[in-house]
Amino acid sequence: MTGPEIHPSLEPLTHLLGTWEGPGEGSYPTIDSFAYVERLTFSHVGKPFLSYAQRTWDPATRAPMHAETGYLRVAGEPAGAGVEMVVAQPTGVTEVLLGTVADGVVALRSHVVGLTPTAKSVTAVERELAVDGDGLVVRLAMAAVGVELTHHLLSRLRRVDPT
Repeated sequence: MTGPEIHPSLEPLTHLLGTWEGPGEGSYPTIDSFAYVERLTFSHVGKPFLSYAQRTWDPATRAPMHAETGYLRVAGEPAGAGVEMVVAQPTGVTEVLLGTVADGVVALRSHVVGLTPTAKSVTAVERELAVDGDGLVVRLAMAAVGVELTHHLLSRLRRVDPT
């Protein structure tokens, strides 16, 4: 059985479809540096958005570290595509990001960051998803807990399921 056809508006994002996995490194001025394994999945149901699911775990113990979920869509015409992404984290942080997609790179910057009353203060996020063949480099910068926007995460993933 085959799935639904991808919505035509998503053509600029089809290079993201599938499951990606690989090692990552994290750092931030307020914490010790750390390693992780990341798995990202981009899928679709035939509607004009991609579903996004992410999880990370400790490479030595396989203990879970982080997870988030969201949606990515093309805003307006595919040519010169602007993109929008919504991300929800179990830590009480939500992100509404705006950006572009060109030459296999999705570059996003937070438009709004929402926080629950118990979430740590996050004021800005930048994300970059750069696909080159079966490789995906993921970068995340963050302004949080009184620190200005700075590098936080970098992972180098390989496509493990082209879905």
